[in-house]
Amino acid sequence: MNILLYSPDNGVTRNFMPHLWMFLLKSLTPPEHKVFLIDGNAQPMTEKAIAQFVRLNDIRLVGISAMTRMAARAYRMADAIRATGAKVVFGGPHVTEVPDEPLGRAEEPRHADAIALGEADYTWPRIVEDAVAGTLKEIYRPVDANDREVKPSLVDYPEIPWETINLEQFNLIGKLPRVVQSLLKRKTKSWESLYVLPVESGRGCPYGCDFCTVTGFFGDSIRFRSNRSVIAELLRLKRRAQLERGTVSVFFVDDNFAINVNRTKSLLRDMIAESAVVPWIAQISINLLKDKELLDLMAASGARCIFIGLESVDAENLRSVHKSFNKPADYKAALDGLAHRGIYAITSFIFGMDGDTPGVARQTAAVLDTWPPGLPVFSLMTPFPSTPLYQRLLAAGRLTRPKHWLEFRPFTMSYTPDNITIAQAEAEVREAWTRTYSPKATMEALRRISDRPLSERAIVFFARLAFRGIYFPQVRARQWFSLLWGNRRVLLSLCYEASQNVWRRRPRSASPRQEAA
Repeated sequence: MNILLYSPDNGVTRNFMPHLWMFLLKSLTPPEHKVFLIDGNAQPMTEKAIAQFVRLNDIRLVGISAMTRMAARAYRMADAIRATGAKVVFGGPHVTEVPDEPLGRAEEPRHADAIALGEADYTWPRIVEDAVAGTLKEIYRPVDANDREVKPSLVDYPEIPWETINLEQFNLIGKLPRVVQSLLKRKTKSWESLYVLPVESGRGCPYGCDFCTVTGFFGDSIRFRSNRSVIAELLRLKRRAQLERGTVSVFFVDDNFAINVNRTKSLLRDMIAESAVVPWIAQISINLLKDKELLDLMAASGARCIFIGLESVDAENLRSVHKSFNKPADYKAALDGLAHRGIYAITSFIFGMDGDTPGVARQTAAVLDTWPPGLPVFSLMTPFPSTPLYQRLLAAGRLTRPKHWLEFRPFTMSYTPDNITIAQAEAEVREAWTRTYSPKATMEALRRISDRPLSERAIVFFARLAFRGIYFPQVRARQWFSLLWGNRRVLLSLCYEASQNVWRRRPRSASPRQEAA
């Protein structure tokens, strides 16, 4: 049977990294079946195009996993797929939160033939078997004989066949303008391909923040793969990159990569000892970044960026959403520790909390200016279904768009905060993005790391341009030209420094006097 695993985009924003679930389910599919992978972020498709793909490849079963912000788009694509006669199974966090929605038991029409609730490691092989037999059930739950939920231990983690998976749609070099690709090929032989690929070393988070869906989906039981399993996967990825004359970076998608500090240290030591060092990114809570040995091991094992959910610089705001383990007074010391080791922080902030007032963008910026330059991202508080935040706002009658995901609009509030209007909160986010990623701010950020290597500063510069695109549209060539023109002073300065370095490295020809001698 031919199977398609499809990860939808939302038609507005783009992710730079594929989702892990597609690769994981492919590895769990019995080998007699052929599995196709399409990530809508890397390979955007219309409803007509995906229906045509399903027909041409005789796809009989389609697995779709969608986060909440992608749900509306996912439903439309599923409708187009089902019209071809293929069966559609939905899974993932959103469907687990609102299981009646894709089955047409709520106000929505039916979009799925079946749904898989929770983690699908154990249920996916059963779904495939039932689809072959024509006995697909409506609901699949990971439960034992006593109807108790079963969480995968990760001890028997499957081996993802990275060596044979077609990754062309995820090659970031292919997304660059052809002129840039040509220049890279002239200058180096190690950039034929560039992938940022997901790897997990553990699952679960014990914190239970009010606005987060992680605890509801993965639970608060922390489970880890063995170090040997993770190292073997990293080595396979490195071998593939070497064969392709390419570069691979890894995003550890654990909900909190250092939740068990001693275990994380052990894994990083093994990465170093086994030559499994790769450039990597991970999500780590700020309260876990005080350990100097951990920071040293992170740097030595290839850490480049750490995503940190700071959320607010106001301690009372953090208490109100059950994230009081974040201590704003400790932020700077932790960020200084990362910067000292050449590790950059992607710091996430949420505006529109009940404690926010007009001026929150300016107040946050004043604190940011005292930290090492990083890559801040700003969003609005979003009540995801089934989270404590959503239930609280629903009970209080404060939701202005109770099913906001069915009419997805980025950076738009769906409830009214206590001390700031919806319009004011949305304006604060715009101000934060505008102020943080202006040409002046980027120039200042590069000035503050002028002692770092040129290659590192160039990466920070282009990363800042890319991160700006999270909020501001910059997909078209004209938009990028305008962006580069606005930042031309920094760009020309980096190019001039690079040319000077090349000139200094050139062998000097002998003088006439030396030749005569």
